Parts: sequence; structure tokens; C-alpha cells
Amino acid sequence: MLATLERVELLEEAELLARMVIQSDVAEQYRTAYYLLHSNQEAQNLIKRFVHIKERYEEVQRFGKYHPDYKEINLETRYVKREVDLHPVIANFKKAEKDLQELLDEISVLIGKAVSEYIKVPTGNPFFDSMSSCSTGGCGSGGSCGCK
Repeated sequence: MLATLERVELLEEAELLARMVIQSDVAEQYRTAYYLLHSNQEAQNLIKRFVHIKERYEEVQRFGKYHPDYKEINLETRYVKREVDLHPVIANFKKAEKDLQELLDEISVLIGKAVSEYIKVPTGNPFFDSMSSCSTGGCGSGGSCGCK
């Protein structure tokens, strides 16, 4: 692959865009939330507890309702999951992570649309997927659903 001046300029622009994202308020909030999450012992203990109960839950799911601890593990898993979701430090991190992901998704869609309106950008977000040219959000069937 030959490095043309156009490719070098394009890579420089991409690096500039990456630096802008890294220096953004959204990225700063993410880094702060990440640091707070990893330095909060209560949150870390809660996450470890959830990982442990999740492993037990997966073990129970292999046997389904016939496992002797099925109800107990299901209830405990839900309880611990709720604790994790409602913990302020963890919730703040999840929100910051979601905000950063949305920014990256928006950038991806803008770049894809700048190239062609038919470019499909997989974002994992139904809002952005619905902006693709396929009415179903990107079927991958080669247009058999009626998308262009």
C-alpha cells in the first residue's frame, strides 16, 4: 500500500478528530467516573459480589427450574443487580460510558453519511441504526427487504 499525500492528510485529520474526542468534556467525564468507580471500595465489592452471583446464576441456568437453588439464586441475582444499578458511583460511570458511546456513534454515522447515504454503520443503537437507508435498521439481506 503506497502512502499518498491524500492518505497522509486523511490520517492526520483522523488523529485530530481522535484528539478532539479525547479532550472533550464527555471523555473527561468518562475518565473521572472511571477513576471514581475503580477507587471506590464499596462499588468494587458490589461488582465482585455481582460477578460471583452471576457465575452461580449461570450454573443454575444449566439445569433450569430443576436445580434445587433455582428460586433462591434467581432472586438473589435480581437483588444484587438492582443494588449495582442503583449504586451512585456505578450509575454515574454507566451514564458517562453511555454518553461517550453516543458521541462515538454520532461521529461514526456522520462519517459514514459523508461517504454515502447507503453506508451502514453498526452502532448497536436503534436510533442511529434507524438512520440507515434500510427501513428495518440494516437487514444485511442485500436489499430483499426493500431497502436500497
